[in-house]
Amino acid sequence: MVVAVFATPRPAQAQIYSWRDAKGTLVVSSRQLDPGAKRLDRPTAPAIPTPRAVAAKQRRRSAEYDGFIDEQAAANRVRAELIRGVIEAESNFNPHALSPKGAMGLMQLMPATAAELGVRDPFNALENMRGGITYLRRLLDRYNSNEALALAAYNAGPGAVDRHGVQVPPYQETQQYVKRILGSIPAERAADASTSKVIYKTFDVIDGNSIPKYSTSKPASGPYEIVTVD
Repeated sequence: MVVAVFATPRPAQAQIYSWRDAKGTLVVSSRQLDPGAKRLDRPTAPAIPTPRAVAAKQRRRSAEYDGFIDEQAAANRVRAELIRGVIEAESNFNPHALSPKGAMGLMQLMPATAAELGVRDPFNALENMRGGITYLRRLLDRYNSNEALALAAYNAGPGAVDRHGVQVPPYQETQQYVKRILGSIPAERAADASTSKVIYKTFDVIDGNSIPKYSTSKPASGPYEIVTVD
């Protein structure tokens, strides 16, 4: 069947008309160009958010977590901008995000990683970020604070980075991931607690796993390590 469509700009609730021309071709238009045209009912089109509206919503979501991100950034000696970049790339600040592969929450933690980090509820925003930031700190330690390698490992796994000679793997997704995050934040390293304060490292044992914690406050009791003094 041949259908002729006259596309003209129209508001979301404009009427649609149809008729057949002299050759029997079905014609559809937003204008009644034939006296025998039939009017078709069509549902109101849903409003489509503008890029500006989407960006504003994302800023509101991000702002909800700014204080916690800054606190965890200082405690774990990770740039706050880097953390925000990872969250934006992983979930666009959606705490309920779930990937087809099973990655969960703001920082898209896989079930095994979440369990290892002691994250009981990956869809709890603060718990998810605490685990994700801890994991990001581990990767930075593993790759001597090389942010590109840490991000590549966060995306593709440390095994992939190591298999490719401790380089960003030649995967298009991973390379774009690293470029996107590092390209969205200042190149210079922002000043944080690691440049001016003592960082104390302690461990919590959760479900048999030893989970490191970092703080700028000296623990009131128990063993600790001084990580950095500047």
